Amino acid sequence: MITRRHAIALGAAATLASALPATAHAQSWPSRFVRLVVPFPPGGGTDAIARVVAGKLSDIWGQQMVVENRGGGATNIGTEGVARADPDGYTILLQSMPLAVNRFLFPVLPYDPVADLAPVSLLCEYTNIMAVPITSPARSVADFIAYAKANKGKVTFASSGHGTSVHLSGELFKRMAGIEMLHVPYRGAGPALNDLLPGRVDVMFNNIGAVLPLIQSDKLRGLAVTMAKRTPAAPNLPPIAEEGVPGFDVSSWYGLFVPAKTPPEIIRKMHGDIVAALNDAVTKERLEQLGVVVVGSTPEALGAFLRSEMSKWGPVIKDAGITIRE
Repeated sequence: MITRRHAIALGAAATLASALPATAHAQSWPSRFVRLVVPFPPGGGTDAIARVVAGKLSDIWGQQMVVENRGGGATNIGTEGVARADPDGYTILLQSMPLAVNRFLFPVLPYDPVADLAPVSLLCEYTNIMAVPITSPARSVADFIAYAKANKGKVTFASSGHGTSVHLSGELFKRMAGIEMLHVPYRGAGPALNDLLPGRVDVMFNNIGAVLPLIQSDKLRGLAVTMAKRTPAAPNLPPIAEEGVPGFDVSSWYGLFVPAKTPPEIIRKMHGDIVAALNDAVTKERLEQLGVVVVGSTPEALGAFLRSEMSKWGPVIKDAGITIRE
């Protein structure tokens, strides 16, 4: 005869037994290499950040974290690949502003950035830098605005692709500064910089990690940062908002995501290891040398942040009439 006490004990045992496989799964993860999908071409600040983080996580896990660049489609190709991947913890996505804005740029997306992906951690935030070729006549933001007004219809700005912070920084700048600039999109920051350096394009609002070394080596001239305040990594560069375009403020970010049905216990372990990696003194220093502010948020905070970015940029894109049609 099964008494009430026996029934309770059996129920508790069954609950514990059902939880054990999940716990054991998380404890044994990862048991093989993990892919870090970067939906941008190789080269530039995104790659640098990915490889710093991947290197430390490889040490922590005792398993290799392999960086896989899958650029194209304004990051949609690589992002869709992760959204459709097996939710087993072995495929991770490094994404940035395009994840928040592509739904406003494209008439149809092959994935839902909220429903098809689970947030893990906001790695860092960073500013972009308004940079011009070293041969440019502009030595300040005011100089550049004057030059653009004097050469109406002839000024170009490069970006690493439609919908990136590099693109949207330029679009917002030309509207707030009251100038005309033709957008020239490239398949990643590397090809764009290759044309900026010799002056084939006039300006780029590129992320700090990619462009600051070129400024420090006198290969490009930095005019200002896009954030509303100065950054410790480039203290001599003023904010655009203080250089004749009041109210201008653009910052970007990098976060890690996994397929939506990835087991919560794996996400929790993944998050803990990511925070440990970011808190490592050497790793943190290497990231800060790239000009970023290390964050290491919870999954919940990254989810809320992504939604706030969508709310921020959706109206801007609509008002500017920016669309992408494939």
